[in-house]
Amino acid sequence: MIDGPYFVLTVLGVLGTGLVAGVFCGFSTFVMRGLGMLPPAQGVAAMNAINVAAVTLPFMIVFLGSAVLCAVIAVVTFVLWPDEGTVELLVGSALYLFGSFGPTMVANVPRNDALARLEPGTPQAAAYWPAYVREWTLWNHVRTAASAGAALAYVLALT
Repeated sequence: MIDGPYFVLTVLGVLGTGLVAGVFCGFSTFVMRGLGMLPPAQGVAAMNAINVAAVTLPFMIVFLGSAVLCAVIAVVTFVLWPDEGTVELLVGSALYLFGSFGPTMVANVPRNDALARLEPGTPQAAAYWPAYVREWTLWNHVRTAASAGAALAYVLALT
């Protein structure tokens, strides 16, 4: 069984990736659906407000902190190559870094930036809104599954 500081890192990995999975799950299961039901001008305005409000210290600590923690867990695992949990630790780290953090940077954030450049009541915003909701939500499903998978892999590493 994993013990000592390695145990603490792994438990923190479970908590961080699990919390992020929960946030993403909320967006995938009801927030984006609710925003998509609004008229485009209202949906665009609401999502832009959410995107601004999301960049807070507590969320960034959990989201970015989990990415750093997953990278640390991966490096420590490669260096120490523990007798137990190696595969699970590496899978958990890869899932979060490449399945959650990566898509955020290359798929969700660019869409958020494009949406932020649009004035909510314009024809351009109305035309972009349905594709934004569909594509952003698809990538959010990926982030949700990857974050939850990372948390599960870290739990399995502890058993």
